[in-house]
Amino acid sequence: MILLPGGTPRVIAEDAPSKADVQQSLSRATHYMSTTIADHGGYAWVSSVDGEFSNGEGACTNDRIWVQPPGTPAVGEAFLKAYAATGDASHLKAASEVGKALIEGQVVSGGWGYSIDFGDAERAKIPYRTSAPVNAAKMNQTPEPGGWEIWRQRKWKHNKTVLDDDTTSAALSFLLRLRHMLQQSTKQSSATLDDAIEVALTSTRLAQYPVGAWGHNYDRMPRQQPSVSHYPILDASYPDDWSRTWTKEYAGCYMLNDNITQNMIGMMLLAWQLTGDDRYRDSAIRGGEFLLRAQMPDPQPAWAQQYDRHMHPVWDRKFEPPAISGSESQTAIETLMDLYEATQDARFLQPIEPAIAYLKTCLRTDGGLPRYSELKTNKPLYFNLQYELTSDDSEMPDHYGFVGKSRLDSIEQRYLRIREGKTEKAAKISANRIAEILAAQHDDGGWREPGFVRDPDGRKVTPEEGVIQSATFVKNVRLLCDYLGSSEAKP
Repeated sequence: MILLPGGTPRVIAEDAPSKADVQQSLSRATHYMSTTIADHGGYAWVSSVDGEFSNGEGACTNDRIWVQPPGTPAVGEAFLKAYAATGDASHLKAASEVGKALIEGQVVSGGWGYSIDFGDAERAKIPYRTSAPVNAAKMNQTPEPGGWEIWRQRKWKHNKTVLDDDTTSAALSFLLRLRHMLQQSTKQSSATLDDAIEVALTSTRLAQYPVGAWGHNYDRMPRQQPSVSHYPILDASYPDDWSRTWTKEYAGCYMLNDNITQNMIGMMLLAWQLTGDDRYRDSAIRGGEFLLRAQMPDPQPAWAQQYDRHMHPVWDRKFEPPAISGSESQTAIETLMDLYEATQDARFLQPIEPAIAYLKTCLRTDGGLPRYSELKTNKPLYFNLQYELTSDDSEMPDHYGFVGKSRLDSIEQRYLRIREGKTEKAAKISANRIAEILAAQHDDGGWREPGFVRDPDGRKVTPEEGVIQSATFVKNVRLLCDYLGSSEAKP
């Protein structure tokens, strides 16, 4: 017998949970999220159990939802996964409500910002496509040379399509999957959904630089790619010198930081796979070709977080220096393997061995991987509390991953499997873990856990009954769905 968070005892069988138990759990979870936690069909990162308070990276209200994962698109993806695993139409209905919310939040520049407002006063300030302002055409004029040279001026700051933190790529990936699922299940398509997807795909495809990378954001609907004369196609190289103090220039046109280009490549591969349109395959391949060009030459054959238009690593924020980045280098390798598996283009495997071998030389004695290694010297770089560069890790700020977890062993294992033509074995699903998830589910269908949520003024509130984390919902739904499709599941 296990005592649930709601105080109700539930007996969990000693053998594996049944499929019926798991399906019922998924149904209760979706009902709770979509009727109690959702606002306008969307979600935040954290919510109070009654749905009254919520926040993403910033505070929300009942009229604001969060796009940036693990917000609205991530929850929507979980609903789609639950529908695919069970055939229960309630999951598809909840996913469709997520789709409507995202369509209401698409801005005139073609993509999405970090959040979506539904209140009249706030909505009037933002050029959403469904309520486009009269000057929308003027807002989308882009003088030469286009790209960051123009976008950094922030002339239309409320019209920003944000590629940072998987924001627009996650929203668009979800809408692509939702349309595919709806077409399979109902044999129908929605003109509104089709239009939102087409505009977003056109926008993101034309925002891609000639070298193949994407930037952090843009504030107008692109009509053509940025000019190749201003953004030439070059290979990465070391700058002759670089400032050891923050320059505040924000010269980084081409971004791997927060996996921007990597996520966009993944989204374009998905668009190609679901639509068969080779424009998106070509866009993904150009993104991969950027990763090939962006790999630094010896003695550090890995990747920086951001590059200027001359393909030199440069500063971004005050804690993001020109340096080799252990975190972004790992995701760059993983993206190259994704590209190879999708296209069978052997070019995408060539950088991997030297990159892994080099990154292993950067590992700390505790097994961690420094976020930054100094250009050419390879000394680990950290920041102290005054945000001064140092090789001393004793006073690092705690808001940023200056030391990350190494995935190099698992990355290398995957690379070797790919190179040898072996398929990866499906991970075994632990029936005990599934039983724990079922037992931890509250009577109302949510998974409550200790923590705080922010009120509309941004103040922390720590409810005695706990909070609802969207990331936990997404993780639990994924595990439950994987279990349903495994041989471990009891009929």
